[in-house]
Formats: sequence, C-alpha cells, structure tokens
Amino acid sequence: MALLSRRIVIAGSGALLFAGGGVYFGLMRGPEILEPAQVFAVDGVAIRGTDPVAYFTEGKPVAGKKEFSHEWAGATWYFANADNRDTFLAEPDRYAPQYGGFCAWAVAAKGRLYSTQPGNWSIVGGKLYLNYSDGIQEIWDKDRQKFIMDGDKRWPQITGGLV
Repeated sequence: MALLSRRIVIAGSGALLFAGGGVYFGLMRGPEILEPAQVFAVDGVAIRGTDPVAYFTEGKPVAGKKEFSHEWAGATWYFANADNRDTFLAEPDRYAPQYGGFCAWAVAAKGRLYSTQPGNWSIVGGKLYLNYSDGIQEIWDKDRQKFIMDGDKRWPQITGGLV
C-alpha cells in the first residue's frame, strides 16, 4: 500500500521546469517515453534550457539564456553566461549530461528513453546524470554504480548508432 501511495504522490506532484530561460510549473503525468535521439531536447532546446556547466560550477540547475546559446549534437544548448558557454565549447563531452540528458535510470533499468527534470541530477565520477523525478532519483542514488554500468552497456543499443 505504501508503494501505491508513493506512486500517486510522485505522479501527481508538480515539477519545476526551465524553458527558454523562464521558469514555470507543470503537472507531471508520468514519464514521457521518447524516440531515439542524440540529446533530450524539447522544441530543439537541450535539457529544458538548463545550463549543463552550472551543475558543476554552482552545484545546482540554473536556467540558461537564449543569448548565450550554442548548437551541439543536434540541439540548442543554453548557458547562464558567456563563460559557461565557452567552457562547454572547449570540452562539451565533459559537461554534457550522460545518455544525452535522457533519464539515466530509465536507460539503465528499462532500456528506454524518458524525459528528465532539471532538479533530478547527480555528478558521479565527474559526469552529469539526469533523472525523471524525485522518486526515480532516490532509486538511482541507492545503486548509482550498477545503474551506470548497465546504462553504459545499453546506451549504444538504445540509440541505434546515433551517438
């Protein structure tokens, strides 16, 4: 019964989303299962417009700005400032989230591509991983290393050579 209640809470909870430098609240209806792509991008904007470098430098998600954007890996990436954009340009593979910014747990555990939320993240071994929800993040945090091993094996199969 506790599991059922937890699922209802997770499914019905509001999610803070960054979009185009703005912030809005949306209702989460369940994970969005996506088609293979290099990068998780909504309307062509990678990782909901969140600055990937800020996770490393500020230790939190920060909304990027359109004026500090850059095209990479088939998507437009937004950054909070020119320094973060230039840092990314110098080493995009270091700062871009693993598995193209799709839900790391879903890649590892389900072999599927789920959407992500900016507030569900971790840096493991110097790499950024994003997840779908608070509940999924809790599961991910319990066995990150195993999920990473499984995700690394599954990622090339899921993307079908796109990456």
